[in-house]
Amino acid sequence: MIPDPGNAKRALRAELRQRRRNHTSTERETLTAQLTATLERFVEERAIRSMSAYLSSNDEPNVRPFLNWAFAHKIRTLLPITREDGLLDWAVGDGATERQGLAGMPEVVGEVLSPLALGDVDVILTPAAAVDQHGIRMGWGRGYYDKTLGSMAKRPPVYAVIFDAEYLDEVPRERHDQPVDGIITPTRILTFRS
Repeated sequence: MIPDPGNAKRALRAELRQRRRNHTSTERETLTAQLTATLERFVEERAIRSMSAYLSSNDEPNVRPFLNWAFAHKIRTLLPITREDGLLDWAVGDGATERQGLAGMPEVVGEVLSPLALGDVDVILTPAAAVDQHGIRMGWGRGYYDKTLGSMAKRPPVYAVIFDAEYLDEVPRERHDQPVDGIITPTRILTFRS
């Protein structure tokens, strides 16, 4: 057990953010192409017809080409909209229109659906800073996904999208942290539990 998980998380987040920023443009292009192919394979193998995802920011693994593919293949995709109470609403986007949300992250513009809409998707794809071998997801510290996932009585499978080096032996854990069912990286799909 890590003695002060809050401080340990802050330090690890800073390190991971810097690692992401150190990727060259060529590395980013390669990682994006690999991640897009892996996400497409994930969706096709599981015959997913609806999912939730997110609009990636500059420092995150780029899921935007995959989202374009999903829109083109008529996969219903819910994207998050931040709320003042720390939960997430959802909207179905057009793949092109977005704005800056409460936390400064890109958000879709579209008809707003309640948090309950999330229960109807086949899979939830979440951003993460890192995930450990026990499926513990460490986010970026805002708590939106932990609150949203923690509020669901029954939830679809949850997969975090990260870079390969962000799958760690252990991440600092706090009581509110929600586990994920698996990870998707540029090179693999890993499921922790069925």
